[in-house]
Amino acid sequence: MTDPERRDEEQEMPQAVDPHATRPLSKAEKEVLRRIDPGSRALVIAAVMLVLVLCSLLPWVGDAAGWQVLTGTADPSLNVGLLPQLFAINSTVVGIGLGVLSLMTRRWGVAFLAAVGGVVVTFEGMVAIWSRQTSGITGPSFGLVLAVVCMAVLAVQWMRVVWTRR
Repeated sequence: MTDPERRDEEQEMPQAVDPHATRPLSKAEKEVLRRIDPGSRALVIAAVMLVLVLCSLLPWVGDAAGWQVLTGTADPSLNVGLLPQLFAINSTVVGIGLGVLSLMTRRWGVAFLAAVGGVVVTFEGMVAIWSRQTSGITGPSFGLVLAVVCMAVLAVQWMRVVWTRR
């Protein structure tokens, strides 16, 4: 056989299976698979979480600040309703709570919860804005809109971190 024929034959033959490839994963390997490395996205996520915290100082409904909507101490004449308050609670729990927990533990599962929760809470925030626009009393203020934008950015960033899983 000539050299070119031998090369063609070698390429057609299936490669042998590495015996180490089928062995069970060790604890260290499993631990590595559970971890995430957000890289430079961690800085973006932390900055957006800070803006989300600052949104609680801005007006959300009429003159009521985000923290007043969160705690339920807004002026009763504003008739804030359930949806903005639900968004305030969930954006705090998911956007800040799960976000901080994900950055501290670097666990894939917690980051996945932050990503999926961020998508759900973003939708919830859009419904809260819609409910304020259709209430006929007072519409949403810029703090609520900015908080929804922050949650959307957080959801996208966490999805990218979870999807890449470096």
